[in-house]
Amino acid sequence: MTDNSCRGAVLVIPACESGRGSGHIIRCMNLVSALRSLGREAWLHLPFNRLIDNVNFNHEWLITDSGLQNINFDCIVLDRFKTLPGELKLRNQTAIIIGIDEGGKYRSHFDFLIDILPNLCRHKPNITDISLLPLPEKLFPEAKSPEKVNSILISFGQEDTAGLGFACAEALSKKNNGSVKITLINGYYSKNPAISIPQCSIIDSVPHLNEHLGEYGLIITHFGLTAFEALYANVLVLLVSPTGYHEKLAKKAGFLSVGTGRRSAKKTARLLFTKSAINFKFIDKLKKRCDTLAVQFKLNYPPRQSLAELINSYTPDLNRNCSACGSELDMSVLARFAERSYRRCPYCGVINMGRLNLPPIEYSREYFFEMYQKQYGKTYIEDFPNLIKMAKRRLAVIQSLNPHGRSTKLSLLDIGCAYGPFLAAAQKEGFSPFGIDPAEDAVNYVTQTLCIPAVHGFFPSVLPSSFPDTYSVITLWYVIEHFRDCLPALDEIHKLLEPGGIIAFATPSFSGISGRSSLNRFLERSPADHWTVWFPSACKKALKSAGFKVKKIVISGHHPERFPVLGKFASGKDKPLYRLLLALSKIFSFGDTFEVYAVKE
Repeated sequence: MTDNSCRGAVLVIPACESGRGSGHIIRCMNLVSALRSLGREAWLHLPFNRLIDNVNFNHEWLITDSGLQNINFDCIVLDRFKTLPGELKLRNQTAIIIGIDEGGKYRSHFDFLIDILPNLCRHKPNITDISLLPLPEKLFPEAKSPEKVNSILISFGQEDTAGLGFACAEALSKKNNGSVKITLINGYYSKNPAISIPQCSIIDSVPHLNEHLGEYGLIITHFGLTAFEALYANVLVLLVSPTGYHEKLAKKAGFLSVGTGRRSAKKTARLLFTKSAINFKFIDKLKKRCDTLAVQFKLNYPPRQSLAELINSYTPDLNRNCSACGSELDMSVLARFAERSYRRCPYCGVINMGRLNLPPIEYSREYFFEMYQKQYGKTYIEDFPNLIKMAKRRLAVIQSLNPHGRSTKLSLLDIGCAYGPFLAAAQKEGFSPFGIDPAEDAVNYVTQTLCIPAVHGFFPSVLPSSFPDTYSVITLWYVIEHFRDCLPALDEIHKLLEPGGIIAFATPSFSGISGRSSLNRFLERSPADHWTVWFPSACKKALKSAGFKVKKIVISGHHPERFPVLGKFASGKDKPLYRLLLALSKIFSFGDTFEVYAVKE
């Protein structure tokens, strides 16, 4: 179980306006109760006071507007159906905002999105998982055979403003010869409140309905929670839609839907009955469809975790302001993946990552051997000659920017020095090098094998007193994107550099051929520990904010094989097409990485 002793509370806000049904309220009440059972402080906030009495919920877990100011929330869950812009002002708090099945036009503004049910929205969520429904235990291992379908439940929620339940029950009862038991859960706001319907039992509600679905052979309902819960319970599902929107959702998901409105009730009866008896041919067709849907939505086996367990597992980490320059980030999320959301800075253009959980990466020996070999075909040590060659080229650029000339022995700090190829090359070129790296094995190699001073730890929190107070040069080769917050690191680098000192770094570029081909795919493949994604034009603004002036940018990482369409034919460096695409990449700056050289102002 997750340790909740030092974690903030969770605030849950459902849609509870009249006409929205009760599904959102019930789900949120259950979520708060489940989070409480996991030991997490959780609260339910109702903009409209509409608790559902048949749900086991402690009223002491309700919170008012005035009470919101007194609690530190880590997470705010909005199950509002279509959230209004004013409600998203909550994002000004430090808590992350998670939308559950959000269908409004401000969907892109949420920090993270969880879609439990399929929807028609174009803006993709972070997670889609129907098994997060509050699913009960399966009462039957498989769906009942068509000839055993002798009971039908009609349920269109606790409101049923379209009056579909009454219409369906009345139409079915006229066709039924008594061989089928029909039960109607009558909506509170049905336009046709029924006093009685022949051969139909009418009840007001069924507490914990999902636990009783397996008692029926067929459920008639609309697109929503009950339809998917019935699939999981191995019960046949037939839909009738109250609106055109529900009908579109039903068709997209693949359900068998009779149509829209009360007129579809008679069609439902014609399909289910033939000559006053159950139509087994249609029931068999419906069974095959439901079996397929259960597999499609992974409802044919028990869920891995509940919605409460998922949310409780999160240790979210995101910035409201740009990590590179400090400006407020765009409201709209640029791209979403399972545990990551990306927003772009409107000022400098750097893309910032927010995470639901910390990156699952440790900077150990494996990072430079197994993981490095998987990406480059050789280990970091085996790649030393190539890394030394690259370091010499970079050092030549640094020397060209040195106002003191080559005769002066420059002190150099390499942040993220790894196993020290850049330090070794710098020492050979006459620099006085020092290194720092979070991988202990790498630091041991630098100090014991290369005999160069280095320290194990994370910059800027670890820098020993035995190191110089200031440096002529500070370098970060593919390191700056690993900082959770670049501003403190850049501020410390500014303090450590001598007047006119040089900062140099390399980082991936989303304006290269990979990012231009598909920014979404580029970000999806971006490593889990890259908190910022840069591009050359962003550096002048971002570094100026930190007190640096960019002197030179070198575009690198040219990959002709990554060009769309033609790239797959550029398989060898000796091929004319490869050379052509390489030339185009250099001319138009399509490299996937770049280097920045700047001086302290």
